[in-house]
Amino acid sequence: MTRVFVSGDMASVALGADGIAAELVRSGIEVVRTGSRGLFRLEPLVEVETPEGRIGYGPVAVDDVAAILDGTHANRLGNVASLPFFAGQQRFTFARCGVIDPLSLEDYAAHGGWIGLDNARAMSPAAVVMTVKNSGLRGRGGAGFPTGIKWQTVLDAPGNEKFIVCNADEGDSGTFADRMLMEGDPFCLIEGMAIAAHAVGAGRGFVYIRSEYPFAIRTVRTAIARAARRIAPFELEVRVGAGAYVCGEETALLDSIEGKRGQVRAKPPLPAIAGLFGKPTVINNVLSLAAVPFILSEGAETYAAVGFGRSRGTMPVQLAGNVKNGGLYEVGFGITLGALVEEIGGGTESGRPVRAVQVGGPLGAYFPPSLFHLAFDYETFATAGGLIGHAGITVFDDSVDMAHMARFAMEFCAHESCGKCTPCRIGSTRGVETIDRIVAGGRKVGGVLETLPQMRNVRGGRRSVAQEMDLLRDLCDTMKFGSLCALGGFTPYPVLSAMDYFPEDFGGSAPLPDAAE
Repeated sequence: MTRVFVSGDMASVALGADGIAAELVRSGIEVVRTGSRGLFRLEPLVEVETPEGRIGYGPVAVDDVAAILDGTHANRLGNVASLPFFAGQQRFTFARCGVIDPLSLEDYAAHGGWIGLDNARAMSPAAVVMTVKNSGLRGRGGAGFPTGIKWQTVLDAPGNEKFIVCNADEGDSGTFADRMLMEGDPFCLIEGMAIAAHAVGAGRGFVYIRSEYPFAIRTVRTAIARAARRIAPFELEVRVGAGAYVCGEETALLDSIEGKRGQVRAKPPLPAIAGLFGKPTVINNVLSLAAVPFILSEGAETYAAVGFGRSRGTMPVQLAGNVKNGGLYEVGFGITLGALVEEIGGGTESGRPVRAVQVGGPLGAYFPPSLFHLAFDYETFATAGGLIGHAGITVFDDSVDMAHMARFAMEFCAHESCGKCTPCRIGSTRGVETIDRIVAGGRKVGGVLETLPQMRNVRGGRRSVAQEMDLLRDLCDTMKFGSLCALGGFTPYPVLSAMDYFPEDFGGSAPLPDAAE
């Protein structure tokens, strides 16, 4: 009987994949539900098993099933893996996504699964930690901290009870790699956590998933139950968050798992010393832990051979926003930002020129096309005043208003702040007000100057737009260096980059009007 592969990824289902799968079953076809391969303009994607290999069709609809089965559908793609978008990738972490049944232990093993765990358990914990160090793997959740050093700290920490925590609270807009991995290859994450447990001496672990990911929650829970014997004596469970953005910060996440309101903890002590329930804890992002099985299977040298500078290995880049080829592209560090946006992303979906791209989620910096030569790696972006973050790239065409985007960053921070520290809680609210005054002072709508209630300085005079801009920069400096965590500390990145690279959107230097004028 012909086997047909249909994505069960949440994005594919939203586009009608379930109906296509049901129609195929009614036609007597054996259907295998997979994850998504990651190019969303092809979804729903259907692949038919043939003597020549798996032949793809996409995007398709329920009415297209008959044409797919007889090979006459107009959207015949051929071998999907040979398409330029996929052929140019270096899929270390996402090699199985879109290829296997994500809940089949047999499929996972047949495609190289569990080799890394078996190799790790044949080594001493210290040797496993050294292997991860030698690979150059750094945290893929945003900070870029060396994973092996974090593991070493937990291994050396005293105590008989230690924990592994996976941060799957993927809250950045325009990012979806964690979700894709959990829905398309959950055993890879489970294997990575089991390797980490052996490396540091942990007996229990938690996967913290945001409630907005119901497919991922269901898939990971089912996968844990099926893999329980394979990873024993390590025990693993899923904890579901309520969607607070700040719980993506590791200590707020720990408070949430403990049943408390998610608020950032002061450091020290570091979670590696006193983390979950006060015990030494490894906290890594999904992509960090999912990279570990490849390292233990193929060797640290193989992983470290790919990359650029101190950024080793691959990064699953997520292309979103106004971009033609939205999706996930896994590639070694060092590719230029322009190649990702223009060549791989295909430019804007609207066909208008690219004006800005935001890298690193809603608190990442905005970069103009003049900086598209930048190499995609941690140090290069830090030098340019940006951050890689979770490697989400959101594209904007020339219709975007960058002053409004800067305001959104401050408003987002004000809304999502846990409220524990003053620079984030109060600074973000004052930031919104300051940008509103700048916009009101520099804009005319229909020939009429927009006005808002204005603040006077201590002498009763009116500040100019330039003075308000200076005030905003000073506020950003306070938030960057005074906030307790990265939520307040990173909010200045989009604001300052918008001001630096797109000053024309912030008006002129005329005095701001009084509210009564």
